[in-house]
Amino acid sequence: MDQDIQSRIKELIEEEHGLRSALADGKISEDEEHRRLTSVEAELDQCWDLLRQRRAKRQYGENPKEAAPRSPEVVENYLE
Repeated sequence: MDQDIQSRIKELIEEEHGLRSALADGKISEDEEHRRLTSVEAELDQCWDLLRQRRAKRQYGENPKEAAPRSPEVVENYLE
């Protein structure tokens, strides 16, 4: 499962870079890039959060399979 999450993170990072390149090349508008990046970044935050949850559960002797994705609203509003 962790490998699946890490693979998805890699895909999302590649998509993010692709969107930035597409904007620089004039293939998409700034509005389109912003709209799509917002979605990609939210999913990326969810993936990182889920991976951290799984690692924490494993570290403290809990079942990592009990970790669950949290909503974008939750993970986007964490305080640094």
